[in-house]
Amino acid sequence: MKNLLLLNIVFVLAASLLTGCYDNVMNLVDGDQQVSEEMNQVISDYIVEQYAPSYYHTEKQFEVHKVYGTSESNGVITVYMWSYFGGFNKSSGIESRAGHSLPAVIRIKKDGENYKVSKYKEPQDGSSYSSSLKKMFPEKYLKLAQQDAGNLGELQIKMDQKVMEWLGQ
Repeated sequence: MKNLLLLNIVFVLAASLLTGCYDNVMNLVDGDQQVSEEMNQVISDYIVEQYAPSYYHTEKQFEVHKVYGTSESNGVITVYMWSYFGGFNKSSGIESRAGHSLPAVIRIKKDGENYKVSKYKEPQDGSSYSSSLKKMFPEKYLKLAQQDAGNLGELQIKMDQKVMEWLGQ
């Protein structure tokens, strides 16, 4: 009887430990299926708000991004993405006057009826770039971010569309 009781206790403890470890495993969802249009707008608005003061010599700023994937924990959605920010003047048309393009991780959560950014992170510059990027991104999205460096492709098209809309074209 004692052995059976001891065996049950060990089983319950082992199950508890395994369940606890399983909860810590990141549940990644590829692509942007967890990111609604409202969430995309909150992300863009946040980035524009953060960087617009740095590009004061431009009339209008825009941000577009490509989502590699997401993870969710306790109501917070972590978005792994590539962001392209640009500042524009009407006189120069769709030609960006200033901006940047980089990988980023952003956390958003529901705040009442709306979403709110709870954290935003970019890799460090210079010699710390690679190591900080590795700390930010899960392995499967790290490779995508490394491949996208310097390759705007579809983001350039999305940016051009936003700017042309602003220009009334």
